[in-house]
Amino acid sequence: MFIIFDKQKIYTYFISIITVLLLFCMAGTLTNKKESIATSSVNEKMLPIYNVKTDDNKVALTMNCAWNADDIDNILKILDENDTKITFFIVGDWMDKYPEAVKKIYEAGHEIGTHSNTHPHVNNLSYEENIEEMEKSNDKIEKITGNRTNLYRAPYGEYNQTVIKAAQDKGDYTIQWSLDTLDYTGINGNEMWNRIKDKISPGDIILMHNGTEHTADSLDSILKNIKEKNLQVVKISELIYKDNYSIDVNGTQKHN
Repeated sequence: MFIIFDKQKIYTYFISIITVLLLFCMAGTLTNKKESIATSSVNEKMLPIYNVKTDDNKVALTMNCAWNADDIDNILKILDENDTKITFFIVGDWMDKYPEAVKKIYEAGHEIGTHSNTHPHVNNLSYEENIEEMEKSNDKIEKITGNRTNLYRAPYGEYNQTVIKAAQDKGDYTIQWSLDTLDYTGINGNEMWNRIKDKISPGDIILMHNGTEHTADSLDSILKNIKEKNLQVVKISELIYKDNYSIDVNGTQKHN
């Protein structure tokens, strides 16, 4: 029995097999790319805003309110004398104790953000619990001022994917800081300024606290020192970008 080879048929079969193999390879490559993209999207670390890339000579001064309110009147007086408006991040429990202080802050023209409701370790909370902490605090702000806020600072500077996602889903901007005065440790104003004077630059977000030993009596000199560096102190809402922005791996917000 003789087998007759048809060169044309062999060539056609060969081309068909090669084509099928190439299609399988392409399908596999596309699948791997899709899986890679999906994994990258899921694993991409979400970050809060630590500072802002800007050409304007502006820095934001922020003050956390979680302890007492003994120095609020003095702080507001110093801010007024320096014609400066800042952002206060206030805990809901603090608002329960000192609603008049919150009202004074707001009526003086300063900005109010939420610093959670009960100042918990938010990394230990579920998505729903984080939402509840933000919403309850915001409800209290609205009750006192008549307005809600879209600025959120998590307690202890903590954050994870759940915390940031909860804030973003609410339409809130999560705000950290790039310069810490460490006022809560009891250091004096000169020591606070020495910590930040060689680091401060446009776009920085400075952290302070009320209810400390020396924050109020240091505030005037710190504000004047900042201005001597040709920097204007503004509220967070006057520093950050509201849309069309990205946040890099260092937490720097950039306009796209």
